[in-house]
Amino acid sequence: MSSSRGDHFSASSLEPLPVIIIGNGPSGICLSYLLSGHIPYVRPDAVHPHPLLQRKLAEAPGVSILDQDLDYLSEGLEGRCQSPVALLFDALLRPDTDFGGNLESVLTWRQEKQRAIPHVVLGRNLPGGAWHSIEGSMVTLSQGQWMGLPDLQVKDWLKKKRRGLRNSRATAGDIARYYRDYVVKKGLSRNFISGAVVTNVQWGAPEPSGSGAQGPSPLFQVSGFLTTKDQSRQPFSLWTHNVVLATGTFDSPAWLGIPGEALPFVHHDLSALEAATRQGVVTPASDPVLIVGAGLSAADAVLFARHYNIPVVHAFRRPVDDPGLVFNQLPKMLYPEYHKVHQMMREQSFLSPSPYQGYRSLPEHRPLLFKEDSQAVFQDAQGGQQVFGVSLVLVLIGSHPDLSFLPGAGADLAMDPEQPLSAKRNPIDVDPFTYQSTRQEGLYAVGPLAGDNFVRFVQGGALAVASSLLRKETRKPP
Repeated sequence: MSSSRGDHFSASSLEPLPVIIIGNGPSGICLSYLLSGHIPYVRPDAVHPHPLLQRKLAEAPGVSILDQDLDYLSEGLEGRCQSPVALLFDALLRPDTDFGGNLESVLTWRQEKQRAIPHVVLGRNLPGGAWHSIEGSMVTLSQGQWMGLPDLQVKDWLKKKRRGLRNSRATAGDIARYYRDYVVKKGLSRNFISGAVVTNVQWGAPEPSGSGAQGPSPLFQVSGFLTTKDQSRQPFSLWTHNVVLATGTFDSPAWLGIPGEALPFVHHDLSALEAATRQGVVTPASDPVLIVGAGLSAADAVLFARHYNIPVVHAFRRPVDDPGLVFNQLPKMLYPEYHKVHQMMREQSFLSPSPYQGYRSLPEHRPLLFKEDSQAVFQDAQGGQQVFGVSLVLVLIGSHPDLSFLPGAGADLAMDPEQPLSAKRNPIDVDPFTYQSTRQEGLYAVGPLAGDNFVRFVQGGALAVASSLLRKETRKPP
């Protein structure tokens, strides 16, 4: 355990921390940067191309963005996101990116150490979160420049590494290294604790004796364990005035809920196909790999299998021309490989024999069960049944956040508490300008948990939380 780890955990039992961030992906990293006293100001010589926003920015020269009215500044902005503060921060960082421009940010960053708020970031993996679990050669969906965090552009970082963007996009491996490097370069390492698994968060508990802290805010107890180098588990328990949920949604893959789904040849993660290929369990001579799903993870699996000439049966419940399919929402010039998969899905479903050797598309097919003899049974669009022999099954139909460490697994925090928590359909209900839970004071959610699903937009949530926490600090009695 590093000395910084020891400092956090030895002091934790005596004095509550102001903030604990659970999750060390892009949202958690960006928030740590802001809470470490890095304060954004508008450059005096900057002119924003959005005239209304420029007029508002000019009304408060020399006042940091964190100290301005985010509601007022973001009013009237439109873009590819529902969050007004996410649109605002994106517009300040990348002023004309949606119009194909490359104007530099209108922001300048000043370090004001006296405004830093002590905090700790708990993460299972290295800083970067789930990006370290993605196959390194995969190309990001978003443009590389949209993956960057404040004050360190991805393209500049890549240039120093003597690497470049591929068709304006980066590899997942490069982005994972960028996030890890960002934490080091920005001096944030002492705030980050890797190998930390949170198992329980409670609030409303009395303050631990000896803290001497008073105030109306609830106190949170965050418990879990650290995985040490020898793989043993070291329990911890921390007290804090504010908790920020930044865990993303990749913890718990969605299941079909059909018989046989727990059989050993059925998996819910692309890494299972990578491992089976590496170990020679699946080869070009094997029975086909069954891939269930019609999103980008399923498309990545198809591309991976095709690269190694592994035969594929690709099943999905929607028609190939369904406008809701993600392929129909991606520009062909930027995403040629995904449009190739969509073309395969479409052409193979109408033509027989297949124009793509080793690939078979099954649109409007619903899996019914998986058998122990490695057979998959489907119902087709006409209600008939079909059976396929397979070597491996990948069910890639999305994922759910794992908030099992919260009371009721966080269900009461969702916009509709009667429905399952979902990043796309039923995120945590937060105030749009502070990202604080509408149901629990001191509890915040950022990133996909709050409905922001792209790195480019999760940073707005971090801005809103930092602004809210700084205002709380200024309201504290001396």
